[in-house]
Amino acid sequence: MGDQHCVRAIHDYKLCKRSKPVNHFSCQSLPMTTRDPFFRQEGDKFIATSVSRGPWNPELLHGRVIAGLLSFQIEQNHGDPEFLPGRLTVDMYRAPDFSPIEITTKVVRDGYRIKVIDAEFLCNGKSMGRASCQMLRRTENSPGNVWKPPTWTVPAPESLKDVQAFGDGGTPTWRIRNISGDMGVFAQRRVWMSEARELVEGFPLTPFTRIGLVSDFASPCANIGDAPLGYINTDVTVYLHRLPRGEWIGMESINHGATDGVAIGECFIYDVEGPIGSASVTALAQVMKR
Repeated sequence: MGDQHCVRAIHDYKLCKRSKPVNHFSCQSLPMTTRDPFFRQEGDKFIATSVSRGPWNPELLHGRVIAGLLSFQIEQNHGDPEFLPGRLTVDMYRAPDFSPIEITTKVVRDGYRIKVIDAEFLCNGKSMGRASCQMLRRTENSPGNVWKPPTWTVPAPESLKDVQAFGDGGTPTWRIRNISGDMGVFAQRRVWMSEARELVEGFPLTPFTRIGLVSDFASPCANIGDAPLGYINTDVTVYLHRLPRGEWIGMESINHGATDGVAIGECFIYDVEGPIGSASVTALAQVMKR
């Protein structure tokens, strides 16, 4: 990201007014509807609402809200507009239920150019997952031209229709607009996604929180084919060279492989202005409960 974008981020951050003090990588936020949030905060605990349930077991939380909540707390405690969260890795080694949740964070490295933050996801006092975020100081790009794959050329999200709602009674947990490669089809998949509700009640979604929420979709995007989804991801890693602008985030499957019940999946990530990074997952073969 060039100097002009860095200056703009810092300027916007200084002008941004919030009802609750918080550090952010960017103060850009978009209004949400009055739908229930994924979480409500009670003291230092987060209480999941019913819309946080996952597709594998209705008594357990969705992977997207685990990654999203870890991202949220990292940004709340350690976000800095002079730094870009260049890498976020989330490990999900237990499936949390609807018991109260606590997110703890700690600084691993606090350097001038590089900061590393670890976070832990605790449910009912037990460790369920963790995250590591590497933050890099914004500066000028190095000179010269470097090869990169061509960006996608796809319809704008405004020109497409929402697919069926993810949720009960037509109330979506998030919005998705298919570009190509429908679920259940053997094809490369391209989609636009947007959030339909707040992650934590009273906190507008930031670009980094949006990335945390959509990151988990890298698994179904890359790991589903002409049969129902048969892999559950145990992690996700996102690499960013800039934060998304606007509410719509695009994902494009670019790789899948599986041997002995262990799969990998990789996707490019876009916003309406172009490519912003990539996401990769590892996953285990799993039969979805019906």
